[in-house]
Amino acid sequence: MALANKETSAAGDLEGTRSAPQLTGSRLPLVSLILCALTVVGIALALWMAFFYAPTDAIEGQPQRIFYVHVPMAWLGMLSFVVMALAGILYLRRRDERWDWVARAAAETGTVFITLALITGSLWGRTTWGTWWTWDARLTTTLILWFVYVGYLMLRSYMGRTPASARAGAVMSIICVIDVPIIYESVNWWRTLHPTAEVGTPGALPFSVVLTLLVSLTAFTLLYAVLMIQAYQLQRTQTLAQRLRADLE
Repeated sequence: MALANKETSAAGDLEGTRSAPQLTGSRLPLVSLILCALTVVGIALALWMAFFYAPTDAIEGQPQRIFYVHVPMAWLGMLSFVVMALAGILYLRRRDERWDWVARAAAETGTVFITLALITGSLWGRTTWGTWWTWDARLTTTLILWFVYVGYLMLRSYMGRTPASARAGAVMSIICVIDVPIIYESVNWWRTLHPTAEVGTPGALPFSVVLTLLVSLTAFTLLYAVLMIQAYQLQRTQTLAQRLRADLE
């Protein structure tokens, strides 16, 4: 009887493995490998351009080169929260836990990027403004986003991998995503130490600066995609492992 149960379980596991070749087959590792190669090349090119191609700022000097890392980090930290909110909306609509895995992956990845944005911004601010931190509107709203990220992760960890946890996380991300446009528009709504967005204004910045920033944004976005794929697969594996453990118990 026990042997029959084991054989049935093994057959079920094998059938489940074969039923989702798109997720566990050769396609996803191949995509990840290509993205990793493009990321390495892109980041190497972006760093070379930041140090050797882009001109040295006449006022800030060499520390201004942090700009080419700080801006992509901040951009991806905000983008990841938008991904969380969209995944939350799709989860509430379809009740498909795969969208919850996307939200969890985006939360973990976004926390890393928004933390690095705050750190690089602090380093840049120390050389430019003479202080590690000031309650500038953009800094403050970005710090609020960081606390929201941390709060989201704590909530999901406390509630576990349950439908109630997924619903609570989705609602939280949908409500708190309002902070992202506030961060973006803060330099226009309040007087801040941060400059207004000038990249899209013709002639506002030298072409070499704009090109270097675009290459850097592309490279770090590729890095974000690689990390998101790995984080998603980790969320999927953790969920399946938890269910297997519960079945065995």
